[in-house]
Amino acid sequence: MTHGAAPHDFLQLTGGAIGDGIPMATGAAVACPDRKVIGLQADGSGMYTVQGLWTQARERLDVLTIVFANRRYQILHGELLNVGAGPAGENARRMLDLDDPALDWVQMAGAMGVEAARADTVERFDDLLRQALARKGPFLIEAVI
Repeated sequence: MTHGAAPHDFLQLTGGAIGDGIPMATGAAVACPDRKVIGLQADGSGMYTVQGLWTQARERLDVLTIVFANRRYQILHGELLNVGAGPAGENARRMLDLDDPALDWVQMAGAMGVEAARADTVERFDDLLRQALARKGPFLIEAVI
């Protein structure tokens, strides 16, 4: 998808762990302080390592974190299917969904010193992305999907 884009690096996990996005982006920003880092993070797996936002704030790292907020541990729903357990029943769904209460990534980021905003439309996301790319320092966009 990034063929023809400006030169960049793409870091990803090869498998076997959940929640590496925030710490990986933090490490990349420490390693390359002169480059903007964009971290793509699911909301469920981000809950494993949310404290990395505090490090981004403390170190004033130039990281834009985009949280895809579908209000569930989607990968764990998929794992239930992979092991033949079928769709989650009510009790399992309550453990795997993040909607009661719903996570508020804007408030969580703010509590850790990272400015944040929520995008619930494509137009709002586009506006926030432009603003975030034009500034230095940590910023989080909660992209409601």
